[in-house]
Amino acid sequence: MTASLSHTPSRRAFLRQVAAGSLLTQVPLTLQSQAPRPPKPIRAAQIGTGHAHAAGKWKTLLRSEDFQMVGLTEPDPAWQFHLGKGDYAGAKVLEMEAILKDSTIQMVAVESRVEHLLDHAEACLEAGKHIHLDKPAGADWDHFKRVVTLARQQNRRLQMGYMFRYNPAFELCFRAVREGWLGKIFAVEAVMGKKSGDSTRQDLARFEGGTMFELGCHVIDAVVYLLGAPDKVHAFQRQTRSDDGLADNQLAVLEYPDALATVRSALMDVDGFSRRQLVVCGEFGRLEIRPLEPPKVRLTLEKAAGGFDPGVHDIEVENTPRYVKDFQDLAQSIRTGKPLDFGYDHDLVVQETVLRASGMW
Repeated sequence: MTASLSHTPSRRAFLRQVAAGSLLTQVPLTLQSQAPRPPKPIRAAQIGTGHAHAAGKWKTLLRSEDFQMVGLTEPDPAWQFHLGKGDYAGAKVLEMEAILKDSTIQMVAVESRVEHLLDHAEACLEAGKHIHLDKPAGADWDHFKRVVTLARQQNRRLQMGYMFRYNPAFELCFRAVREGWLGKIFAVEAVMGKKSGDSTRQDLARFEGGTMFELGCHVIDAVVYLLGAPDKVHAFQRQTRSDDGLADNQLAVLEYPDALATVRSALMDVDGFSRRQLVVCGEFGRLEIRPLEPPKVRLTLEKAAGGFDPGVHDIEVENTPRYVKDFQDLAQSIRTGKPLDFGYDHDLVVQETVLRASGMW
């Protein structure tokens, strides 16, 4: 059975909509002209081009109606070859000091190499900027805690860059668990892998956390959102090659009072994108997302819930581009003061869990 999240309106509802539309056409032009103007874009900049998601974030922010990109900087000389080329062609290159001192720049996307993320995030917060901080949040737990504390004290937004938070399939999963469609959750199973070449392997080998630290963190973020902080985390690491020392085959088991979660991440996973998955099992049903992008959802229910009958449902969801809704939430939070959908406390639990699951703590 294939289901859609959109529902066809009844004939009566359709006629009401048509009638409403015809009335709108009769509104005087003077009233129509008083429609609220779109909010002024938030001036923003980007620090770093060395992160794997840096180019994607830059392009998304350039297209955004919520942000006006003033420019970018690359403090690391080894990565300055990106500036003015490819995805960054035409971008205004600024000094980092200029970005920090410009009081009109409200938000900075921190897209540096992982080892520089926390230093640059801290500098931005000290300068009074809101930040989008890419993942994982460095390898130094105490430093990340200081960054979060600083964001709280400064009342600045700190948004982490885990890329599935606003994936429509994940949003549906979060809703299903929140509204109890599946009953008590007893298991969550996540897989996040790919097949990587030598250059990527050498890059990731710099961190003892391996592929779990780099890739697994994305789905650990979702597991923590669903189940909260685990009681215990067990990390298992294997190396398929001895020449680079990379932990490229990893498993983490997260213990909860009434549930177990497993997260797998490997870098020799042939066609790994198609095997990426999140499976949530409850006493009354199961929700499976596989693959994660473009998302495919299967919902299996023992009894009716959420407008779905008992049985198996393949649910159509949008294939929303990465990062778009993240930055929409960040812009709304900056403008209105509303908390981010994923807050400071959640991010602290995620980072601790990532470090434990990666065998780094």
